[in-house]
Amino acid sequence: MKDSTRAVFDYLKKMKNKNVTAAEVADATGLTKKQVDGIFTAAIQRKGFGSRVPAQVKNDDGNYVNVKYLTLSDVGYLVDLDAN
Repeated sequence: MKDSTRAVFDYLKKMKNKNVTAAEVADATGLTKKQVDGIFTAAIQRKGFGSRVPAQVKNDDGNYVNVKYLTLSDVGYLVDLDAN
């Protein structure tokens, strides 16, 4: 597993039950948002280890914007990152 994939997995495991966006994961891991989106799609979502949860949040000017939160599935939390 690549270090960048591990960083995304580790961060999402640490943030269990919290709403986090790809941008927040990127800020926390030092990756770009584009990298986080790619890693999440290829290494997590396609394998059934997580999903994107659509939501609406109110921004500073009072308007609602669509966001997608990244979350691991129950199986995703059980993935052993150290297994070969």
